[in-house]
Amino acid sequence: MAKLRGNQWAVLGVLSLGFFMTLLDLTIVNIAIPNMIIRLHASLDDVLWVLNAYALVLAVLVITCGRLGDMFGQRTMFAAGVALFTVASAACGFAPGPGWLIGFRALQGLGAAMLMPQTLAIITMIFPADRRGAAFGVWGAVSGAATIAGPTLGGLLVTAFDWRWIFFVNLPIGVFVLVATFLIVPDLRTGRRHQFDVLGVVLASGTLTAICYGLVEGQRYNWGKVTGVISIPLIIGAGVVLLVAFLIQQGRRQHAENKEPLIPFALFRSRNYSLMNWVFCTLSIGMVGIFLPFTIYLQDALGYSALRAGLTMAPASVVMIIFAPFLGKLTDRIGGKYILISGLALFALGMGAMVLIAGPNSVWYDFLPPLMVAGLGLAGTFAPLTTTAMREVPPALAGAASGVINTTRQVGSVIGTAAVGALLENRMVASLVGEATARSAGLPAQVRTSFIGGIRQAVSSGLIGGSSVPTPPHGTSPSVAAELSRLGAYVFTHGYLHAMRWTMLMPIAMVALAGLSCIGIKRVAASSPEAASPPAVVAAVGQPTGAISSPGSSGSAESDQSPGSSSGTAS
Repeated sequence: MAKLRGNQWAVLGVLSLGFFMTLLDLTIVNIAIPNMIIRLHASLDDVLWVLNAYALVLAVLVITCGRLGDMFGQRTMFAAGVALFTVASAACGFAPGPGWLIGFRALQGLGAAMLMPQTLAIITMIFPADRRGAAFGVWGAVSGAATIAGPTLGGLLVTAFDWRWIFFVNLPIGVFVLVATFLIVPDLRTGRRHQFDVLGVVLASGTLTAICYGLVEGQRYNWGKVTGVISIPLIIGAGVVLLVAFLIQQGRRQHAENKEPLIPFALFRSRNYSLMNWVFCTLSIGMVGIFLPFTIYLQDALGYSALRAGLTMAPASVVMIIFAPFLGKLTDRIGGKYILISGLALFALGMGAMVLIAGPNSVWYDFLPPLMVAGLGLAGTFAPLTTTAMREVPPALAGAASGVINTTRQVGSVIGTAAVGALLENRMVASLVGEATARSAGLPAQVRTSFIGGIRQAVSSGLIGGSSVPTPPHGTSPSVAAELSRLGAYVFTHGYLHAMRWTMLMPIAMVALAGLSCIGIKRVAASSPEAASPPAVVAAVGQPTGAISSPGSSGSAESDQSPGSSSGTAS
């Protein structure tokens, strides 16, 4: 393995595997929720916080950890993040109760925040700009595959073992990545010393905590009072106030002597970088908003097992993994603008077709063509999106740039979850009550009133699937009870299908908006000096010249500057 030290593609493989672990844990837990509730004797709120503790810590700290990578070295932060994530995964697997599990999931989120922004930063430094498209193609394939593969792998592990194995599966991967990091990944430094903006970190963390918490918990508290005078609008409002304070504080530090900001505003002078952050956010809203309702449809409306539901969605991952590297290389040749527009259009088209095809008696192969179209669209999305965003970023700011991008992704996911949850619940109440009213016309008046009221109460309480079918009143005859059970299943399946179709209009529209936004991408000539040469401002600490290379390349990606030099800034 030591022979691969500094090899660009070997480094990319190690980074991608670590990145895969963190993204997998954002989706794999969803499948295990029923198993966790039973085996941990947990409430639904407990299990939801198992999901949210990870997502919140990740969203809040990823900018800070990206900047720490600039200060102390991306490899150092990546390795520390992998180590913490692996240990926290083991602790999650052995957690004796829901409270412990929530705490260990927060530690997992910290580990993920430490390693995630370093992946993009190291790729940006180790690959010359004219070959980053292919590298980001692999990185993007891993990103999309992890999002879709989570339900498949989680369903397999929960079916074969139990929920604890969705965390234990990280242990061999984490140990391998940690060892490979020190054997393969070079310790890259830009030669520029950075300062730590303590007040900026506090304000940014407070902003993201308040806004993300408000969005995550808003539906639970009906967007009203939490306790006493504290309400969801007040919490989100406090987050907005902190955001304004953060922007003012950062603005004052941009050109102040001996004061370096947490987020250099110079990043946003690049139109493409600013625009791609917007696209990352809208795409994340769309992806979460599309896959969450569809996963519920497969399991609760069609009655698929967790494993079968995951396998139904797997073709999108397979197509994406096959085509993403090729489309990444094509991005290096012709630029990412039209590939990105086409990719987002195909993804929206595939998802729209899937919604139209979905019916109460659909089978898995009905979804195969639209999922393959959507997978091809995703293959043409992540590589050009990341390449376009990072192409003009100086290596000295790669950690900060990566931290901002990953934050916009996570905040987009939080917004998508909150928005689709609120919209889906609203549409389900209307659709299921309407179906119950129409289909129960032949029942006795008292039974009919009880049936409709039970449906309304169950759906308003957030229950889905069999839980939303009310229990027949005591003393109901067997024939009427059987009819109520049949009607309840019919009402849920058809009512949920109708609600899902209306709900998924929003995320599909967000993906379409992301595609339209890409019209504003500014063309960056691939033949520019910066694009044609390796990132020479980067030094590999403790390595001989030429240690960073690609197969068949004799060029060095290093400079002979010492790590402590202040002349290694890039523009």
